[in-house]
Amino acid sequence: MRTLIVSEFISLDGVIDSPGGGEHPHAGWTFKDVEFDEAAYEIKGREQEEAGCLLLGRQSYDEFAPVWPTMEEFADYNAMPKYVVSSTLTDPEWNNTTVLRGLDEVAALRESDEPGTILVHASATLAQGLAAAGLVDRYHLLVFPVLLGSGKRLFSTEADKAKVRLTEHAAYGNGVQLNVLDVVR
Repeated sequence: MRTLIVSEFISLDGVIDSPGGGEHPHAGWTFKDVEFDEAAYEIKGREQEEAGCLLLGRQSYDEFAPVWPTMEEFADYNAMPKYVVSSTLTDPEWNNTTVLRGLDEVAALRESDEPGTILVHASATLAQGLAAAGLVDRYHLLVFPVLLGSGKRLFSTEADKAKVRLTEHAAYGNGVQLNVLDVVR
C-alpha cells in the first residue's frame, strides 16, 4: 500500500487558501507576509524525491497545469504521473495526467503496488474528502505565522475526531514551523 500525504502551506488559524496567489483577499501570504527562509522549504525537495505521483483536485489542477510545466524546479512533478479527481474534466492537457472520478478510484490507487508516495498539494475540498474517507496517512504542514481569518481551510469543521502523531518538527528563523503528522488508526 502506498502512503498518501497531504502537503500544505497553512496559516496559524488553519487557512490554506491562495498561499502563492489566487482569489483570496490576502493571496500570496506565504511570500508577501513572511520573510523567505530556504531551510523551511527543504521538506518540499524531499516530497518531490519520494513522490511516485501527484494527486490534485480540479481547481488545483486548473491553477497548476498552465504554470508548472514551464517551471524548471517542477521538472520531476511534470514527468511523474498526475491524477486529478474530477467529475467534469475530460481531456487533461498536462502530460501524464489521468482523471479519477471519485474516492473509490483514489483508494485503488493507494492500494496499488506502484512505487513512491501519493502527494496531494493544495486542493482543500479534496483533502477534506480524503480525510473523511480515511485515505490520508500523513500531513506535511508548513505553518506560517499569519492569521488570515477567512478562506478555505484544511480541516473541515464537520469532520469527526481524528488522532495524529507528530513524527517530525522544526522551527525556522522566519517563524514558519514544520509539522509532519502521521494519522493514527
